[in-house]
Amino acid sequence: MPEIPAVSRRLLLGGALATGVAAAGAGAAHAAPAAGAGASVPVRTPPRRPGQRSMIDVPFDAHETLRVGLIGLGNRGSGMAEGWAAVPGCRVTAVCDIRANRATSVANRLVALGKPRPAEYGGSEDAYAQMLKRDDIDLVYIATPWEFHHRQGKAALEAGKHAIVELPVATELDELWDLVDTSERTRRHLMLSENCSYGRNELAMLKMAHDGLFGDVTNGHGGYLHDLRDLLFSDTYYTDAWRRLWHTRSTASFYPMHGLAPIAAAMDINRGDRMTVLRATATEPKGLADYRERFIDRSHPSWKETYINGDLVTCLIDTAKGRVIRAEHDVSSPRPYSRINSLAGSRGIFEDYAGTSATGGRIYVEPDHSGHSWRDFDSYRKEFDHWLWKKIGDDAANNGGHGGMDYVLQWRTVQLMRAGLVPDIDVYDSASWCAPVPLSVKSLAAGGRPVEIPDFTRGSWVNLRMGLDSRESAMPPVA
Repeated sequence: MPEIPAVSRRLLLGGALATGVAAAGAGAAHAAPAAGAGASVPVRTPPRRPGQRSMIDVPFDAHETLRVGLIGLGNRGSGMAEGWAAVPGCRVTAVCDIRANRATSVANRLVALGKPRPAEYGGSEDAYAQMLKRDDIDLVYIATPWEFHHRQGKAALEAGKHAIVELPVATELDELWDLVDTSERTRRHLMLSENCSYGRNELAMLKMAHDGLFGDVTNGHGGYLHDLRDLLFSDTYYTDAWRRLWHTRSTASFYPMHGLAPIAAAMDINRGDRMTVLRATATEPKGLADYRERFIDRSHPSWKETYINGDLVTCLIDTAKGRVIRAEHDVSSPRPYSRINSLAGSRGIFEDYAGTSATGGRIYVEPDHSGHSWRDFDSYRKEFDHWLWKKIGDDAANNGGHGGMDYVLQWRTVQLMRAGLVPDIDVYDSASWCAPVPLSVKSLAAGGRPVEIPDFTRGSWVNLRMGLDSRESAMPPVA
């Protein structure tokens, strides 16, 4: 079996949370951009306001039954509703969409599954605010179009609820800081609903990295490469064409988090390392206009639109420890789906979406392998399978989309809140993983110059601590 290097992250943690482990390096919290980055565009880090305190390692209050309210019941929100209701000890108590018929439809589906009927809200832009006044909601799940995430996530926190928000949690730097500050002020957690961080391959890759299988990790590559052209031009899939319209507004990496977040977790970003500078490039915007020319009738409203976002937007990110992350976004080109999901170090490399095995991954690590030939990932995933997949993998396959990782995310979120544990993904992770959206805009506007990435932890990133590499724990019994 793979040789484990003498010093692994697990040994450094010593079987316990290691807040303060790297305190001796606290002076590195304001480290300069990595060598070779060049003159970077500065980004201001606002000071913590009086009365605010960090939310790092702050546990949830324990909940005997977790009560969830849903905002946004389009394709994503309605699809996740049944998963929330299926998790032991979780109840959907309220559902909301600006289109009231969607709330009724989701409520009817839950009743048909034998679940209690949730309260329904809808019919106006502020219906969600009315729902947030309820005192029987502990967690708010937000799955509305991107432009509403900041406003609704902040409102949930200020209403005394915890929030889990679909990607991205916000699209502007000041909005990301506002969510960090609001979380600290209200003492409520806000989490990015990053289901890919709970993917089976992604979690196995994280365990291998933290157990030292790749040696010293030096670089990673993640992306969201998904041909969405038919859905972007659909008249029904994205309500009011909201997602296509983003391609008329800005040149940006709109959605890099699916690929970036698992790589960041494997590199202990915000847990001993941090992202320092970002450089972005973009290809010409050809894909959507070409698709429209070939397949969309001239009477369609899209013919009044001009697409300006590049088909492939690439962000090259440096870390304080000298690592490099490449994050890609492309939803406008014809290609098979891939999140790339690759990690490399001094002793080997893993690549996802590349192998011929059932897992889709391939690997090459020393001293197990030689001869410059890839090996299947199957036996390694079995050995390094995360405890969550061992525990609830069968349930995930029966209750969740995207290969089961949706349900793993939901089950784990409910378990953390019912057991009163510290979240795997906190507001600082959420802000950091979403920061490439606005930072890519700044870099591209500056001709690809590096842009500083703010430290949302305000110096606490130096402390090694647990995250997605959690220790096994049980779901509290349901009374």
